[in-house]
Amino acid sequence: MDFEPSEEQQAFSDLARSFARDEMAPHAAQWDADCLFPVEALRKAAGLGFAGIYVRDDVGGSGLSRLDATLIFEELAAACPSTAAYLSIHNMAAWMIDRFGDEALRRRVLPPLMTMEHFASYCLTEPGHGSDAANLQTTAERRGDRYVLNGQKAFISGGGASDVYVVMCRTGAPGPKGISTLVVPKDTPGLSFGKKEVKLGWNSQPTAAVIFEDAEVPLDNRLGGEGDGFRIAMMGLDGGRLNIGACSLGGARACLELALDYVRERRQFGQAIADFQATQFKLADMATELEASRLLIRRAAAALDAAAPDATRLCAMAKRFATDAGFAIVNEALQLHGGYGYIRDYPIERYLRDLRVHQILEGTNEIMRVIVARKLLGGA
Repeated sequence: MDFEPSEEQQAFSDLARSFARDEMAPHAAQWDADCLFPVEALRKAAGLGFAGIYVRDDVGGSGLSRLDATLIFEELAAACPSTAAYLSIHNMAAWMIDRFGDEALRRRVLPPLMTMEHFASYCLTEPGHGSDAANLQTTAERRGDRYVLNGQKAFISGGGASDVYVVMCRTGAPGPKGISTLVVPKDTPGLSFGKKEVKLGWNSQPTAAVIFEDAEVPLDNRLGGEGDGFRIAMMGLDGGRLNIGACSLGGARACLELALDYVRERRQFGQAIADFQATQFKLADMATELEASRLLIRRAAAALDAAAPDATRLCAMAKRFATDAGFAIVNEALQLHGGYGYIRDYPIERYLRDLRVHQILEGTNEIMRVIVARKLLGGA
């Protein structure tokens, strides 16, 4: 066990921190207020290798580990959790293509995703099937050398803006074994998008329904075999859960640092509020929860890199713990700022709005508890 990053890990962590400080932090408030999708900033991130962190290097990926990715996403999210989270989703979709696509598909689709000339989205959730994803209803009927898709996906990050959609759809019987995964280009006839959702947070990335009406996709765009789609989707989510947990770490760390600065400067009753023991206890708990979250995220990432049998359980534990703790830390930081924390002149409220959804997506934290309990009790 070595709890310190290697020299290489420290180098790309520092690189991510510098990029976040220089290219993201100065613009994050405007991206949020104006609901701007920061295409050029994302492409600059891709130029540093952050668009395919654990995609193989023969198609332009960085070929790093899941643990490496958590270090990078923590740093990026310290500046803008919303933009870092979109980058996480793009990485998840790209990895699924890299891991399960055939060589022709990999070499056709992945190079422009690695530069972010093209953007990618992950499409699992449906209007009537969120946590109950194994019973999704979007269908893909096989007709000759093509699939014909019909159905709708909901709350898709990048919906309407992305160029590539990794879609879980039903090609067989009800249940998880009847699901396959297809790569659907944006220019596919029959593919359309719903309205851009107006959201509490995550405003630097568009969210919209993705709609299929007799959309034809070549058989060659399938990832893995027919019926493998649910397994592929869940494998993608193991890594996605670590990344979103790491984004919570970054946002929480930034708010803890802001709170530390504020309590040293803010005076009440003739002294800095940092001098009150109640404030000190609150800060101590925030720092402890942050450190515990970081350790569990990195422990789970190491397990996923090692293909450990308990990796899925650890990823669910880490996601649940880090996203709950991250939101709580930001909320406490806002409380320490008093009324100033609630106004947009201070960045705390943006972090609060952005981190809230981390407890919902990539599997709700209630579903994370279901996964952990099943593993503990010997279930699937």
